[in-house]
Amino acid sequence: MYIEWTERAAGKIADKLEGQKGHLQLKYDTDGCGCVVSGVTALWLVDEVEEGTEKVETNGIPLFVEKSKMIFLDETMKIDFVPEANSFQLKSPNQILNPRMSFFNKM
Repeated sequence: MYIEWTERAAGKIADKLEGQKGHLQLKYDTDGCGCVVSGVTALWLVDEVEEGTEKVETNGIPLFVEKSKMIFLDETMKIDFVPEANSFQLKSPNQILNPRMSFFNKM
């Protein structure tokens, strides 16, 4: 799996981290969605990497993904930031996986 950060997304995530130490995780959140196949992706800042996560290849900013949820994601993806929506966007060459991806500081 490879995830590319656009320049806008990298700049925005740096602003949100504000020098905090932690790990970014691309979380496939299923809470309140009804079943495991009905999840939404979000960016979480966590102090410790959860068991069962794997560091994925990126073009700069380290990112971890739950191994068991990789099946719901594409092999190549891009994280962008859309100023008009004030949110991140997760997309692949084939689809937009989440047009309004949230960031949560879980530290």
